[in-house]
Amino acid sequence: MNKWIKWGIIVAIIAGLTGLGIYSFTPRENTELNEADRKMPAEKKQLLNVNAQVVRPHVLTDKLFVSGKLIPDEEVDLSFETSGKIVDINFQEGTMVSQGQLLAKVNDSQLQAQLQRLEAQMPLAEDRVFRQNALLQRDAVSKEAYEQVKTELATLHADIENVRATIDMTELRAPFDGVIGLRQVSMGAYASPTTVIAKLTKIKPIKVEFAVPERYARKIRKGTKLSFKVEGHLDAFEAEVYALESSIDPETHALTVRAIYPNTRAELLPGRYADVELRQGEIQDAIAIPSEAIVPEMGQNKVFVYRSGIAMPVDVEIGIRTESEVQILRGLAAGDTILTSGTLQLRTGMPVKLDNIN
Repeated sequence: MNKWIKWGIIVAIIAGLTGLGIYSFTPRENTELNEADRKMPAEKKQLLNVNAQVVRPHVLTDKLFVSGKLIPDEEVDLSFETSGKIVDINFQEGTMVSQGQLLAKVNDSQLQAQLQRLEAQMPLAEDRVFRQNALLQRDAVSKEAYEQVKTELATLHADIENVRATIDMTELRAPFDGVIGLRQVSMGAYASPTTVIAKLTKIKPIKVEFAVPERYARKIRKGTKLSFKVEGHLDAFEAEVYALESSIDPETHALTVRAIYPNTRAELLPGRYADVELRQGEIQDAIAIPSEAIVPEMGQNKVFVYRSGIAMPVDVEIGIRTESEVQILRGLAAGDTILTSGTLQLRTGMPVKLDNIN
C-alpha cells in the first residue's frame, strides 16, 4: 500500500511541474502583459525604438477611389436600310468621318430609271391640270374632271418622292462625327439590312462609367467633379458627372454613374480601364493621423501617445478614412505626439526611444 502512495505522490509532483511549465509559456492577455510590465523594474524593461509624429491640424480631403471604364459618347454598327450589291465604298478604315458623309452605296440603277420615268410624266400632268383649270373657269368642264387631274398630279408627286426615299436608302451616310472602324464587307458583296458594314464610334467627348457603393449614392449628383487616370498617362484627367442610374443595383448594391470628358485631342479610346477619384469634400483643421498608428483592440481603436519617455494608449473615435490617413474625432489634440511604428509591440508604460519624429 505504501508503494502505491509513493507512486501517486511522485505522479502528482510531475504533473504540477509540467502544468507550471506550460503556464509559463502561455501567451498573456494585453492587460496581463501591461501589469507585468508595470511591476517590472525600470532598469529591466526593454527600450523600444519607434517613429513618431506630432499631431497638427490640416485640411483633410474626403476622397473615394473606384474603378471605371471609358465608353464612347455614341457607337453604332453601320448597315444599309435596303438590300443590294455594294457598288461603292468611300471611307478609309480607322479614320475620322463627318456627319452626313457618304460612306458606301448599293446598286440603285433600277430605281434611277424608275425616277426618270416618273419625272418625265410631270410636265404633261402639270399641263393637264393647267388646261383643266382654264376650262373650269369658263364652265367648259366639270369640277370632277378638274379634281381628277389634280389627284393624278399629286399621286405622281408622291410616287417620285417615294422613289427618291428608296434611293436614299441605298446610300450609307455617317449619322454623327466619329472614327470608323474596320470594314467588314468588300466591293461587289451583296448587303442586306442585317449586314454590318463597319462600326462608327464617337470619341469626342468620351464617357467614364463607374459604380459607387450605396452609402455614397446620395453624395453623387449631376455636376460632381472627379478626376481619373489611365495606364500610360502620367497626368490625371478632369471630368464631370452628367447622369446617374435611376436605381441601385440589387445584386451589387452600387449605383452606376457616368461622367463626361471633352477628349478634344482624341488621346483616349473607349474600352480602357480608369482609376476614378471622387472628391467628396474638404474638412478644415482636421485632426488626422497615419492609418498605421491605429491599433484595433476589443472593438475599440487605440493610439499610443509619447509621454515622458513612455508609451501610453489613448482610446480614439475615428471619422472618415482616406488613402493614407484616418480622421480622429475624439481622443487626440493638436500637439500630441503619436507613435507610428512598432504599435503591435507596444504596451502601457513601455519605455520608448524616438528614432524619427515628423
